[in-house]
Amino acid sequence: MKIFSKEQIYLGDKLTAERQNITSTELMERAGTQIFNWMHMRMQGAQVPVHVFCGIGNNGGDGLVLARHLVTHGYNVHTYVVNYSDKRSKDFLINYDRIKNTTKKWPTLLKCTEDFPEIHPNDIIVDAVFGIGLNRPVDDWVKKLFQHFRATKAFTMSIDIPSGLYTDKAVEDPEAIVYAGFTLSFASPKLVFFLPETAKYTVQWEILDIGLDPEYLYTTETEVQLIGKHEVLPNYMPRDKFSHKGQFGHALIVGGSYGKIGAVILAARAVLSAGAGLVSAYVPKCGYVPLQTAFPEAMVITDEDENIVTNINFEIEPTVVGFGVGLGTDSKTISAIETLLKSNEPPLVIDADGLNILAKKKTLLKLLPEHTILTPHPKELERLIGSWKNDFDKLKKVKAFSKKYKLIIVIKGANTITVFDEKLFINTTGNPGLSTAGSGDVLTGIITGLISQEYHPSVAAIFGVYLHGKSADIAVEDFGYQSLIASHVIDYLGEAYIDLFKQPEQPPQQQENQEETQKQ
Repeated sequence: MKIFSKEQIYLGDKLTAERQNITSTELMERAGTQIFNWMHMRMQGAQVPVHVFCGIGNNGGDGLVLARHLVTHGYNVHTYVVNYSDKRSKDFLINYDRIKNTTKKWPTLLKCTEDFPEIHPNDIIVDAVFGIGLNRPVDDWVKKLFQHFRATKAFTMSIDIPSGLYTDKAVEDPEAIVYAGFTLSFASPKLVFFLPETAKYTVQWEILDIGLDPEYLYTTETEVQLIGKHEVLPNYMPRDKFSHKGQFGHALIVGGSYGKIGAVILAARAVLSAGAGLVSAYVPKCGYVPLQTAFPEAMVITDEDENIVTNINFEIEPTVVGFGVGLGTDSKTISAIETLLKSNEPPLVIDADGLNILAKKKTLLKLLPEHTILTPHPKELERLIGSWKNDFDKLKKVKAFSKKYKLIIVIKGANTITVFDEKLFINTTGNPGLSTAGSGDVLTGIITGLISQEYHPSVAAIFGVYLHGKSADIAVEDFGYQSLIASHVIDYLGEAYIDLFKQPEQPPQQQENQEETQKQ
């Protein structure tokens, strides 16, 4: 799913009006009606007090359309205009007149804290104060209004974006933002719904189709994409009946040190579970027995040193090399990695201490082949690119870093973001159960295993992150967040693949209707 920028949405509105020969007011009517339909379907006429707070721009106009439809359908609605400026948009004024002509209960004008209405915990608040066009700090009394919303404990629903949030820059005042239980967003979700510092301002979101021009939506390239099943499925490569292991590559995992051989076992297991034909592990001598015992499917090559990797020397011709898991950062290990990079030809996936080695000796970054994949967690990322002021600054620095060295960066987190070719790919799978030792090693193995099967590194990164999260989502149903461990993610990887081809379950009534139709 594409995530459109603020400017692209404005252009989409303009082109839609031109191509469909409608006015901007008619498009606003369409948007407000869709919000009403969404609420009406769920409320079914319930007389819960609904408080609609409208700004004086186009977001407020959407709120006025909603309020008018709630009034005409007999709902218990209270409408307010948050008068934060003397300016009003044209379409706001048109819809302000329409609601005044619909009901004798005109919208209440709010100008200061003394005007705030009483709201009870079981009421519903609709936030239509600011939209995506917010470009200045919120007035102090409006900030207190948002705090009033929160203090009432009433369910709050925002239109398009929680008021006070910007679409393209960081939060300035955390207290000057609406905390929405639900956000109904037009055209596409907003990037801020997925960033660590701003995702907390809406618990859930849903996209409303307001009929923007289909050609514009289809042909417009976006900087950000949301990755789900429909986005990764076209990249899946099925297997031929007569295929054999030699067709799916030979992956090499380089890592491990005394006490950390488990990281290599997890990564190597994930490589084969992701579909690679063969996997070899290059480890210090202390890893030989654990690997051969715990994971007999792997072939093992040992370093001359007992406890650390000091001299990476192998006779195989790997399709891909993944290194860093459990590796350590001893000076001899760093020297061995430098020697490897100087002669290496296959694609690389680098994690954990591999990233820490790059951070310690940044001249090694110039030795990385194009489209090398780095999979840092926040602290590893900070060691590579330096500290950042906020999430937007972080993304800016990662894009610059990725472009400079022609790398693919997987920013691990609740919504893992893959950065490639100055574009962001936001993953939608995964859960808090992945906050456990070894889950990153498993991700490294999955991505390495996909590259081994000749998936392009960018596809392998995006697809691998998706499968990793989806496997955890399936596994967590059996184990819960607290008891999920990295091995479970590997064990359920097959089910994540199978899920790619499952059709969504239909509601029982819909299923009964289909069965009845088939009988007839």
